[in-house]
Amino acid sequence: MSRSTKFLAVFGAAFMLPLMVAVVEPQSAVAVSAIAAEEKEEPKYKNVKTRQRQSVGAKCAKALEKVQPELEAENWAGSLAMLKEIEGNSKTCASDYEQTQVWKFSAYVYYSLDDYNSAIRAYQQVVDGIGTPPELKLDTRYTLAQLYTVQEDYKNAALQLEAWMAESLIVGSDAKMLLAQIYYQLERKADSLRFVEEAIADVEAKDILPKEGWWGLQRVLYYEKGNYKKVISILEKLVKHYPKWTYWRQLGGMYGETEKEMDRLVATEVVYLNGQLDKESQVMSMAYMYLGAEVPYRAAIIMEKGMKDGIIVRTAKNLEVLGTAWYQAKELDNAVKALESASKKSDTGNLQARLAGIYLDQGRDAEAYKAASRAVKKGGVKRPDSNFLVMGNALVNLHCYKDAVDAFKKSIKVAKDEKSKRYPRQWIRYADTEGSRLQKLRDVGATVPSCSKG
Repeated sequence: MSRSTKFLAVFGAAFMLPLMVAVVEPQSAVAVSAIAAEEKEEPKYKNVKTRQRQSVGAKCAKALEKVQPELEAENWAGSLAMLKEIEGNSKTCASDYEQTQVWKFSAYVYYSLDDYNSAIRAYQQVVDGIGTPPELKLDTRYTLAQLYTVQEDYKNAALQLEAWMAESLIVGSDAKMLLAQIYYQLERKADSLRFVEEAIADVEAKDILPKEGWWGLQRVLYYEKGNYKKVISILEKLVKHYPKWTYWRQLGGMYGETEKEMDRLVATEVVYLNGQLDKESQVMSMAYMYLGAEVPYRAAIIMEKGMKDGIIVRTAKNLEVLGTAWYQAKELDNAVKALESASKKSDTGNLQARLAGIYLDQGRDAEAYKAASRAVKKGGVKRPDSNFLVMGNALVNLHCYKDAVDAFKKSIKVAKDEKSKRYPRQWIRYADTEGSRLQKLRDVGATVPSCSKG
């Protein structure tokens, strides 16, 4: 991406001021003479001294007047050829002031031909010309600043605009913003922010809404300073006055940066409800936010819809998160369904271990035992001691006491600390006692449940 494209991408097309505020179609030569003879109004520039009015002579005026129809017809090539001929004849437009008029016309034609380099050279001639009136020289500096900006020559753009500001009695907010953009490109971030602040304050003092791009640059500058509180304040204005889903997403992100999780959730929910989250990472992030806010049911619903819409891929990881959400929401049947699908895609036995625990909670003891056994066979269980504990509990419920004791002993063997060994030891005592009791009953002919693990 070129620097120019990048510039527009950061601040938006609306951020760039009209590039040629000072470039207007030249009036006819006759009109130029008439204007030159008019009474001067109240000065708008500093250091303007009373001087003798200059005008275009008859010979030069006649030559420039012939160019006018070609300009109106937008015959730029023809206009340029005529202007070059006039400039090449030192007797046609001989005075310094007349030469200035020719350069001004030529600069306009070059600009119309998108030949910015030539336009800049011609406008520079106007600025440097001996016969150039101060007010025209000043206005041309502003035009040069804009053209240099388009050409990404920010150093010269700054020099021209700074000179313009030094002489102007009135510096509008648009000019301040242009200089702020230029300073940003020159890495003069503090100066850039100063002019952004001034421009925004100027329009707000007049009860005028700042342009979207102005807040855009201000937001970027404060973000780079790490002032997230100010960034949030600007984004809150943007979503109110220039509502776009990208601003809502950015606002949600900034709330997250400042640990305002509930505000982040609300901002992201606004985007989600309007169908503006269309990437897996975005929808999954939304689901994780609800899990973090202890609203697992909503998280599960969002993931289910995302998978149905084809936004979320049914990977082992995503299905495991879905199963977790359903489990936390006490929707055990849905949790089992999700985790069973996930386990088929997983290379480890960890999901089978989780399923074993849920089966045990549901009273599905035989399935709990089988799932725990599959977990052991597959390997990779994060908490093997817990898996053996679940297996042992399932076997106790199935009246397989000797097998249960073996499972509890394995749990003790792989446990990493004494606390994890406490429960299987308690269960061993229970299984031994209960197994002995039932065996004594069998010995005297009583009918008691037998092992039914299948």
